[in-house]
Amino acid sequence: MTNPNTSQQKAVVVGAGLVGSLWAVFLARRGYQVEVYERRSDMRAAGYFGGRSINLAMSERGWKAVEKAGIREKIEKVAIAMPGRMMHSIAGETTFQPYGKEGQAIYSVSRGGLNLELLDIADAFPNVQFFFDHRCADVDLENPFITFEDLKTKQMKTVEAPLIFAADGAFSAVRYALQRTDRFDYTQFYLEHGYKELTIPPHADGSHRLNPAALHIWPRGNFMVIALPNADGSFTCTLFLPFEGDTSFANIKTDADVLAFFQKYFPDAVPLMPTLVQDFWQNPTSSLVTVKCAPWQWQQRILLIGDAAHAIVPFYGQGMNAGFEDCTILDAMIDTLQGDWSRIIPQFARQRKADGDAIAELAQRNFIEMRDLVADPKFLLRKKIAARLHERHPDFLPVYSMVTFSNTPYRTALLEDDAQNRLFEKILALDDIENDWDGPAVEQTFGQWMMRR
Repeated sequence: MTNPNTSQQKAVVVGAGLVGSLWAVFLARRGYQVEVYERRSDMRAAGYFGGRSINLAMSERGWKAVEKAGIREKIEKVAIAMPGRMMHSIAGETTFQPYGKEGQAIYSVSRGGLNLELLDIADAFPNVQFFFDHRCADVDLENPFITFEDLKTKQMKTVEAPLIFAADGAFSAVRYALQRTDRFDYTQFYLEHGYKELTIPPHADGSHRLNPAALHIWPRGNFMVIALPNADGSFTCTLFLPFEGDTSFANIKTDADVLAFFQKYFPDAVPLMPTLVQDFWQNPTSSLVTVKCAPWQWQQRILLIGDAAHAIVPFYGQGMNAGFEDCTILDAMIDTLQGDWSRIIPQFARQRKADGDAIAELAQRNFIEMRDLVADPKFLLRKKIAARLHERHPDFLPVYSMVTFSNTPYRTALLEDDAQNRLFEKILALDDIENDWDGPAVEQTFGQWMMRR
């Protein structure tokens, strides 16, 4: 895999999070001399990077990346299969909704645990060096240099950087330098909702208190709780709730308010969460941002990847998967374009931008689905009809499966989502569809839709 022409070539990766660490592995396997700079302290000493800690859902795009990097087996050890959603009603009733066909699943992985694994794997390469507690202070846009502040010594250090890969997150310092250049487009959009992490601990014997083979959702219209299983028997839970309004974080002010809110909307979860009140006040309320920008590159030597280029909300479980897919695509382009970064960087930035925008839109749409539609009888009927159509017509792939269980470009999946929404608008308007959902009228409507495509 090592290219002799790149064995002495240097690359600087800014950010040692998930995408930065994985990309360092890809570059190291190619023989690059890799320097990774991270503002935070080494999480292997600190125990965790802090900040956002929603559990992650690894799906096909993520698995493809870690397999290509040669580290799939190590990641599988910390992943738990979730073949579907388990919906929890206010009355405590549960309904299981499979994500795809039998044998298909998304995988719960701990953000911190996965980051630790990736750091260790990257650090094992002799041609990778990590520099923690280093803040990106300045990017020289005219010359191949980048400056970091050592947060421990307060000294400034300027390093040669013929290639810079910015994987430093939604609030990227490298991107901020590019934002000050002429004709750089940048938008950010916050949801009115925030999120807070909570915990369901394991039973005393270490077993899970809920079925671990599912992503659990308590959908309540404008807000929800989700829970993803961990290998230690616990569940990482996340409350998504508006910051302001009648039912909001702003109106939960006391311990009694916390308990009253959960007992009213999530009564079956309260007995599972003995540290609910403590977790609620101890863990921060964080915001949810979408970032879109262009161009993702500068002078064919600086490239934004992962959240630095396309931060999205977490409701399609694709943030990490999209960032990992960046690595897969870039690695393939090293071969197709013979390691010529003056061609790879602009081509990647130009082609991948449409996919970044598409998954941002799909993630916004899936938020509505998760918090609201999953409890809607019409939506459940749509899912049932879609599954049957896929069974009869394998070429017809539900959009969720297209995004989650394939490597279809996100831009294609977004166009398909628009098309399938039009299809199901017609199907669900058919007479007596609730009883005749598997009848000839559905097939006829589907056939007409396919012919017009």
